[in-house]
Amino acid sequence: MKIRRPRLPRTRAGWRRLVQAVMAVCVLALLPATWLYVSTADRLRTTADAPRTEVAVVFGAGLWQGEPSPYLAHRLDAAAKLYRAGRVEVVLVTGDNSRKDYDEPDAMRAYLTKHGVPDARIVSDYAGFDTWDSCVRAKKIFGVDRAVLISQGFHIRRAVALCEAAGIDSYGVGVDAKHDATWYYGGTREVFAAGKAALDAVFKPDPQFLGPKEPGVERALAAAK
Repeated sequence: MKIRRPRLPRTRAGWRRLVQAVMAVCVLALLPATWLYVSTADRLRTTADAPRTEVAVVFGAGLWQGEPSPYLAHRLDAAAKLYRAGRVEVVLVTGDNSRKDYDEPDAMRAYLTKHGVPDARIVSDYAGFDTWDSCVRAKKIFGVDRAVLISQGFHIRRAVALCEAAGIDSYGVGVDAKHDATWYYGGTREVFAAGKAALDAVFKPDPQFLGPKEPGVERALAAAK
């Protein structure tokens, strides 16, 4: 069976319709990213002016030979700085532990304890497989109602929008990052991830793993008093 090649328009009107169709597709593709920027415009802060709140949430960003990647280390440094400044009382680390040889939350915990955050003030979520799962689990499993979220600038808007959709009053701290290949990849990825984020915010699917409620955050806050 022969496959027909698409034919280009032969008339000026045909070209006009083609250009209009391409523009419409581009606009639709950028709508989710526009939503992220608009909906989080007043929710971004720095470590210097982040609101005082009980919980900070740090999202996983990969391990290198069992240690936090440079991007993840920057996030954890910001969390430790907020804790030392008295702006947060508990740090919830959420990441991937889907296999025995890969454990983001424990690596994050170890890093934080080395940088001045007491182990009793750190709570681990081992099933934060993506941003939506982390936000839903923070709300439904760990009982977080308000939090400062910490991630890189290219990701923080999506994190804030999704945690808001999950029912968490959220503020985001976007940490600085070197504009290397990883940064450009992350920024490009966010354009496509925005579409999934919009669908998650609308349809609110259950995370990959939900399970029973865990008192970790409540206990850590009680220990802080």
